[in-house]
Amino acid sequence: MNQVSPTGDFRYRAFISYSHRDRRWAKWLHRALETYRVPARLVGLVTAAGPVPRRLAPIFRDREELASSSDLGGKVDLALAQSANLIVVCSPAAAASRWVGAEVRAFRRLGRGDRIFCLIVAGEPNAPAAQHGEECLSAALCDPLDEADAGGREPVAADVRPGKDGRQSAKLKLVAGLLGLELDQLRRRELQRRNRRLAAIAALSTLIMLVTTLLAIDAVIARRAAERRQKQAEALIGFMLGDLNDKLAQVQRLDILEAVDDKAMAYFQSLPATDVTDDVLEQRAKALEKIGSVRLDQGRLAAATSAYLAAEPLARALAHAAPADVERQIAYARVQAFLGMSDWYQGHLEAAGRYFAAAQATLERMGAPARTDPRVLFELSTLDNDIGHVLEARGRLDDAATHYQRMLERCRLLAAHASPRSEWLEHLGEAHNNLGKLALMRGDLLTAIGEYSADDAIETQLSQAHPQDNDQRKNMARVRAILARTLALAGRAEQADRETGEALAVIEELHRFDPTLTDVRESLGLYSTQLARLRRAQGDIRSPRALLARAVQTLEELARHDPSNTAWQQDLAEARIERAAWRQATGQEAPARADAQAALAGLTPMLADQPDERSLLLSTARARLQLADLQAGKDAQALRLAVLKDLRAVDSGAGDVRLLAAQVDALLALGRPDEARPLARRLWTSGYREPALVRRLARAHIAFPPNPAFEQRLQDVLDRRALAFAR
Repeated sequence: MNQVSPTGDFRYRAFISYSHRDRRWAKWLHRALETYRVPARLVGLVTAAGPVPRRLAPIFRDREELASSSDLGGKVDLALAQSANLIVVCSPAAAASRWVGAEVRAFRRLGRGDRIFCLIVAGEPNAPAAQHGEECLSAALCDPLDEADAGGREPVAADVRPGKDGRQSAKLKLVAGLLGLELDQLRRRELQRRNRRLAAIAALSTLIMLVTTLLAIDAVIARRAAERRQKQAEALIGFMLGDLNDKLAQVQRLDILEAVDDKAMAYFQSLPATDVTDDVLEQRAKALEKIGSVRLDQGRLAAATSAYLAAEPLARALAHAAPADVERQIAYARVQAFLGMSDWYQGHLEAAGRYFAAAQATLERMGAPARTDPRVLFELSTLDNDIGHVLEARGRLDDAATHYQRMLERCRLLAAHASPRSEWLEHLGEAHNNLGKLALMRGDLLTAIGEYSADDAIETQLSQAHPQDNDQRKNMARVRAILARTLALAGRAEQADRETGEALAVIEELHRFDPTLTDVRESLGLYSTQLARLRRAQGDIRSPRALLARAVQTLEELARHDPSNTAWQQDLAEARIERAAWRQATGQEAPARADAQAALAGLTPMLADQPDERSLLLSTARARLQLADLQAGKDAQALRLAVLKDLRAVDSGAGDVRLLAAQVDALLALGRPDEARPLARRLWTSGYREPALVRRLARAHIAFPPNPAFEQRLQDVLDRRALAFAR
């Protein structure tokens, strides 16, 4: 095992690699490791991993997966190199993520493959072929890095799935691996330390429960002091359910926590019915909710549901008795939402959706004034997100979009009420991502442009507020380039040209400031390729020469720097496809064919490795169609038929305008205009006006009437964007 010293040779004790869908688990793991205090009697002990420190911090966790137009980035590359260990949060989403795979391969190439650990949160490790979609281990963990590599060993894995290790045991298993300790050794020391802590807490709990009981008896005997005694007892119960619960949770003693909550519940049940006030009912409902949450954390889903079901009628009665009481309505909605989460975890999507919808209705019944309360707004936005995910999982994309749009609007109101918190901004970004994803899957260009325009306005305002923040300026350029690409699909070539030029200008300035940043260099290549494509589509065959030369050179340098980085390889292939199209337009057919062949050769193995990756599927289709245009006979026909076969096999999001356009292109080139016509009509109805396809339709004598309604709606979207900038 490698000798490592995070305080000497390495800056970080570990690097956490995870899919964006597993970010909650990654956040939990990051906090659990950085706040963990090593038992004092183990500190200083020398193991195979070096001297045992007091703390594991710092742990590196990237905020989220990078967008499809970005690589691991200079910051992440450097963090990997400076990390003694790699922890992979394993799930089907992580196994399918090319970014997780790229991070694993990059770490293995550093020669530290034996310092990789796994945290399994969902799916099945080594799933059989029939259950490939459940596989949670990334292929990059064990696959050979190259021909000379024998492959990696299956790493040590902690498992937090229901019925497995549990959070506490999983955390200790990872800590032991990071520190080079035996798990039993760490457990013994941890148990000794916790026993000392819990002795004091248990004594305090016993004393409080004894005092509570005595006060309750005294309240029954001494009627004159009943009210005062009951308030004192309820104050103690409040402590048990509040501060004491928090302290017990910090030391991960959910069993004692549940016992404390059960004692509190027993006290409430012992009170005569005539003594049950609204305050007592609130405390009782709170106790049941906490018991349910403890059982939910323990993975006892049926027991958690029972506790929530017992709390529901109490919370409902309180809410109905005071419909204007915001706290009571939120408390009732939270119990309903917890019931929905319990069903969600058990795979009961329909039941979960009903509970989420009921919780949202509870809050919305308070009326418009209450919905301006930030507490209510945040709960409503969270429920919109929950409902949207249920609908999306059931294939009801239009209904999901309604809730995602509502979530976006409520997050905007939150930002307007006060200084935005991180969780509000996170929800705002998630809402935009949800809507953008659905818009692409449905082939709804107008909605996509509207979402990108709104995002562009937000990013621009943030950049203006923080002009020295280069990361924010990169985000603004990225959104501006995405918006430009979408505008080009809608036939707004001149505006797309201008927007891309603005994005490229920002990146050029950042590149001059620091030419070593790999993410800036990648953006330089991407946006140069995009601007060249737009210029060529408008009939300009002179300016693309310099743009494409810079794009190919920049991306070739990046690809040589790290051949395992599939994002850079794909970006390079896109630049070569565009250069092939430009060379064909300028009569350079031989070098154009070489470019197209090189692009297809690079994309084919990547698509075989990730057949469901939408961007790879589209890039490969473009490469095949471009190469087919430069060939003749059966070779060209085979390439176009391969495009049709791959794109027609897509199930989810088959209405994507990019998929439809490529199919129309292939069918027209194959001399099958009758098959192309209905697909072309769908594109035309959606507002798709990409110049190259429009010219192909004209040559095939396929025409459709103008759609002034769409054009007006698109202009309205762009006018609203202009107004937002003016403000």
